[in-house]
Amino acid sequence: MALFTGKGDRGDTGTFGTKERISKSSAISEALGTLDECNSFLGLCKAKARETSFQFGPRPIAELVHDVQNHLFTAQAEVAGAQKTISAASVSAMEELIHAIEKELPPIRSFLIAGATELSAWFDVARTLARRVERRVVAVHEEGKRPMGEHTRAYLNRLSSLLYALARLANAQAGITETPPAYQG
Repeated sequence: MALFTGKGDRGDTGTFGTKERISKSSAISEALGTLDECNSFLGLCKAKARETSFQFGPRPIAELVHDVQNHLFTAQAEVAGAQKTISAASVSAMEELIHAIEKELPPIRSFLIAGATELSAWFDVARTLARRVERRVVAVHEEGKRPMGEHTRAYLNRLSSLLYALARLANAQAGITETPPAYQG
């Protein structure tokens, strides 16, 4: 199998299981690209989590991130037109995990400056990418380009919260006190 086909040289691309060609600048292409970008960046987070033996309870965070990456592939397939969607059970499981992590952390009283540890910084960047993914997928849904499942949209909304919780957990496990912004003028 060749790594390129040349079919997209005119600025269009194919979608999942159809003969449809869409512009590479379309809302669908943008959503697919941001999903791929976030998923790839989560690969860095997973590798760093594995390298640092980052865990929550008995579960390695690298395994958890791998599960998230699989869910992002499901969302990507859905955006591309496949009859796939993220389940309500997956959203509930993520919510339970976020709540469990949150119980281990000091309460949030303000915004926090990113970069207290390298691992937390990786998760903070992933969080911002997840927010962009959510915006792009919602745009595809709202523009009527693809009807996105409500649970897929909910999962993508929760993803940034999970990544924020993981960034904070990395700091807590490293014994770092998080710093709020000084709002200097």
